[in-house]
Amino acid sequence: MPRLMLLRHAKSSWDAAGLEDFDRPLNARGRHAAPLMGRHMAAHALLPDRIVCSTARRTRETLSGLLSHFDRDLDIRLTRDLYESGRGDYLDVIRAYGATARQLLVIGHNPAMQEVAVDLVGAGNPVMIEAIAADYPTAALAVIDFPEKKWSEIAPRGGRIVAFFRPRELEVVDADGGVDE
Repeated sequence: MPRLMLLRHAKSSWDAAGLEDFDRPLNARGRHAAPLMGRHMAAHALLPDRIVCSTARRTRETLSGLLSHFDRDLDIRLTRDLYESGRGDYLDVIRAYGATARQLLVIGHNPAMQEVAVDLVGAGNPVMIEAIAADYPTAALAVIDFPEKKWSEIAPRGGRIVAFFRPRELEVVDADGGVDE
């Protein structure tokens, strides 16, 4: 059963005037949120076998913030196909890059990240489904399981939402001394 994890890049900076969108770095909030999400993923055994990441600077910096929390060898693929792409492009990337990974992490951008999550989820907790459709904030992670055996077979509405984590919720847990500390 393939598990797809869709992570929107962490919060980026708009401070440098004239900087191309592709080259925007993370801001302080983003540099805090990425490792927070990585620690949470590791604590909950959400460890990918393969990571597919956009080549934009903010997505690569988000990936960098996660990596110290993953205690395994990873197959990491960088592709520009996730930058300025639509939901269909994301589905194509998932199908093409999933290969033999049981757990695939895709790090990308909105609005395509939110759109593909909404398109792929057909079952699961309605509150989570509504939350994804309403807002997919920076550094948010959707976890979707599929009954198919191959990534090439996954289809819209075929997935079951397992979890939807937002950094602001993890910060509350972290501040309260929860499991992520």
